[in-house]
Amino acid sequence: MEPEISIQRRKSRQIHVGSVPVGGDAPISVQSMTNTDTCDVDATVAQIRRLEEVGADIVRVSVPTMDAAEAFGKIRKQVQVPLVADIHYDYKIALKVADEGADCLRINPGNIGREDRVRAVIQSARDHGVPIRIGVNAGSLEKELQRKYGEPTSDALVESALRHAEILDRHDFQEFKISVKASNVFMTLQAYRKLATQVEQPLHLGVTEAGTFRSGTVKSAVALGGLLLEGIGDTIRISLATDPVEEIRVGFDILKSLNLRKKGVNIIACPSCSRQNFDVIQTVNELEARLEDINESVDLAVIGCLVNGPGEAREADVGLTGGTPNNLSYEDGQKSHHVKQEDLVSELERMVRAKVQKMRDDEAKGIIARSE
Repeated sequence: MEPEISIQRRKSRQIHVGSVPVGGDAPISVQSMTNTDTCDVDATVAQIRRLEEVGADIVRVSVPTMDAAEAFGKIRKQVQVPLVADIHYDYKIALKVADEGADCLRINPGNIGREDRVRAVIQSARDHGVPIRIGVNAGSLEKELQRKYGEPTSDALVESALRHAEILDRHDFQEFKISVKASNVFMTLQAYRKLATQVEQPLHLGVTEAGTFRSGTVKSAVALGGLLLEGIGDTIRISLATDPVEEIRVGFDILKSLNLRKKGVNIIACPSCSRQNFDVIQTVNELEARLEDINESVDLAVIGCLVNGPGEAREADVGLTGGTPNNLSYEDGQKSHHVKQEDLVSELERMVRAKVQKMRDDEAKGIIARSE
């Protein structure tokens, strides 16, 4: 087998967002953001729980008003995942959510105003032991930088980020992470590459306003995949105009494709052609839906014919190759048994779940440790 290429990650300072380490040698975390009205506590809690169920490491919640800050405190008490409070300009809201249990404050210190306000927010973060996220966006650069550069550029994004970072440095506060997001793939790539050489803090990767589920996934995979291959990035958010649950799934899929995280069932499937002995597309779609609840790392190969099937199936934990009259299943690289067409989905699900149960049993016995 071809040896796997090991990605050499950029060395960064490690911070903690609640119980989740970000930076250093910690796994790259995957996060999303709620799109409910924060003041609707029940709806927001329900959405956060759905994000928890699909494995979100961190969830961000917008807190635009003091009423939303009050609601944030109620939400914090009802969920387990670390919460980032997203705040713009109003330092009093930052102080309130810190008291309410926020695990991170997303607020740019340079936008708060007077020095005493900046100092108050930094001291509150220090007292509560929570980090700050500097979030620079190409669509909301400072007016001075807009005049200087004429339009959003990677240099403008980096200069903005360094200005905010300098304020935190001046107050001897190093527990922060930085993002420099743009909707343009090339600007995103260049901004993060430049910033990575100038700071030691962890970097939060994302393509802002990436677009719809399909186009946004492609743009995010290209930009974030390129950066991650270069070792840049400590936490990621995929910004899609769709259900936030899909952002988490896409984020983990990107990391899995680079062997940076292994979480859930990795389905290897052929695109299907006239050689297929069963409907591959329908089979894998149904399997993906049935196996969404599994967090353990399992490779499942579903190949429709005997040309590439045996080779792919032997490399997976569980595999299936199409055949006549019956399809042949594989387990841990060995031929297992034949499977009838009408039993394909149910039998593969059974095999995967049996594999997962064995992994859990072995872990309980202390034989292996979880990859996450």
